[in-house]
Amino acid sequence: MSDPEGETLRSTFPSYMAEGERLYLCGEFSKAAQSFSNALYLQDGDKNCLVARSKCFLKMGDLERSLKDAEASLQSDPAFCKGILQKAETLYTMGDFEFALVFYHRGYKLRPDREFRVGIQKAQEAINNSVGSPSSIKLENKGDLSFLSKQAENIKAQQKPQPMKHLLHPTKGEPKWKASLKSEKTVRQLLGELYVDKEYLEKLLLDEDLIKGTMKGGLTVEDLIMTGINYLDTHSNFWRQQKPIYARERDRKLMQEKWLRDHKRRPSQTAHYILKSLEDIDMLLTSGSAEGSLQKAEKVLKKVLEWNKEEVPNKDELVGNLYSCIGNAQIELGQMEAALQSHRKDLEIAKEYDLPDAKSRALDNIGRVFARVGKFQQAIDT
Repeated sequence: MSDPEGETLRSTFPSYMAEGERLYLCGEFSKAAQSFSNALYLQDGDKNCLVARSKCFLKMGDLERSLKDAEASLQSDPAFCKGILQKAETLYTMGDFEFALVFYHRGYKLRPDREFRVGIQKAQEAINNSVGSPSSIKLENKGDLSFLSKQAENIKAQQKPQPMKHLLHPTKGEPKWKASLKSEKTVRQLLGELYVDKEYLEKLLLDEDLIKGTMKGGLTVEDLIMTGINYLDTHSNFWRQQKPIYARERDRKLMQEKWLRDHKRRPSQTAHYILKSLEDIDMLLTSGSAEGSLQKAEKVLKKVLEWNKEEVPNKDELVGNLYSCIGNAQIELGQMEAALQSHRKDLEIAKEYDLPDAKSRALDNIGRVFARVGKFQQAIDT
């Protein structure tokens, strides 16, 4: 996407908006996003334009930028219903169903119309369909798939198993975001130990003689294998919101960009330590070591608090970010009260030093804690 600053814009804000809307309806999402970017260059921060561009990014599979624009549209007007709906839609697409539900409810409270009502229903349905502990299903590489029989029998009448090619490789017409959601790295992180089981089941599908076999009740071995794979794929979307990878990576990238922009030079040894530590904290949490992530974040926080602002010019922002990391780890460990306190400290710092991005992050995380413990009304009111 070209930079509007690098070219002379020869049209007006309404013209670029109209052009973007026309291109969007024609399915030219990248070109539409460029038109909306041109419009924003002429009228920075226009909330309707931000939502329009967010929709383009969502169609293009750029979920981080879609969420960023949706959140930006709410900066000046937190009750902007179009922005709330777009944020909810993006969160839902990311697989963050509980938090999406919070924003659907928040929007419905402001404007009780069909879009928010449908959003509430689909988010609630996604949560209901996804909730369940994967620990109860531990596959062993012994070739015995009888443990899947009961589940397969219940599902077969309602759902025809997906073709193997569609499951293992995204189809040609499949949107990029669907392919990215199933990237090996992300799926490995989300499934943890169960990723080995998924690989094993996929290898079994390559044995044509095996999958032609039948079980009691007329079920084929292929049906049983597909039931197991479909189970893991369906639940990985829900587990995604249990480990909000997108949000943590976005915060870390923003911190790095701001650090380099403020210093306008190669980062110092201190900067390298901070950026590397934030990356380590994120990787530990993503890999399932919440305890390790918490210990690392607390250690770095203690060290940062000892430094002065000459060593760390954006010390306040960094401290808030670390409290956010601590809170995220505490959520994973089930320490909800402690997590709430950590995210509230992040919010206090954001308010004191007028950090809008940090404030949005803290409010989102506080809402996430309330949603996790079932206090949806408090999450909506956050």
